[in-house]
Amino acid sequence: MAKSSIFILLALAVCFFSFFVSTHGNDLKNRFVVHGTVYCDTCNVQFVTKISEPMAGAKVRLQCVDFANDKNITLSKEATTDEKGSYSIEVDGDHAEEDCQVTLISSSRDDCTKLDSDKHLNQAAKVSITNDNGLIHSPDRLANALGFMKDQPLAECAEVLKDLSLNPDGTEIEDNS
Repeated sequence: MAKSSIFILLALAVCFFSFFVSTHGNDLKNRFVVHGTVYCDTCNVQFVTKISEPMAGAKVRLQCVDFANDKNITLSKEATTDEKGSYSIEVDGDHAEEDCQVTLISSSRDDCTKLDSDKHLNQAAKVSITNDNGLIHSPDRLANALGFMKDQPLAECAEVLKDLSLNPDGTEIEDNS
């Protein structure tokens, strides 16, 4: 009798699990998390260096717009970075037919607020929020790091950039040998 009761309970558990997956499977399949970081660009070169500083408390926005009508915003979510300069934004639904990107909203530091509009008209990190893109089916989406710049680069930037074979303006040092 005890064996048949256990068998019935196991059969009910399997049925319930199968029902749950069949009714909620697409919801779970189309749930994503966009991860990224924000930093203070201490050398004003628009990429992370060894002296870049993670920015806690910065605000970012994930926004998706319809490919067919770029004025039709289909998703807009904001996040604030943690003490390591990292953020995570949960997204429900597949956004295969949309252009999605993370942009900087506001800096948390008075000494690091500048955006380089000359080099990049739009400080943004594009992300693909779909499972129909040929990538591994993972819910995690990684956005490129985004940075605010200091008003004046730090003094040690010249040495850091020299180690990277770059001039202080970020251009490559010419090899005259």
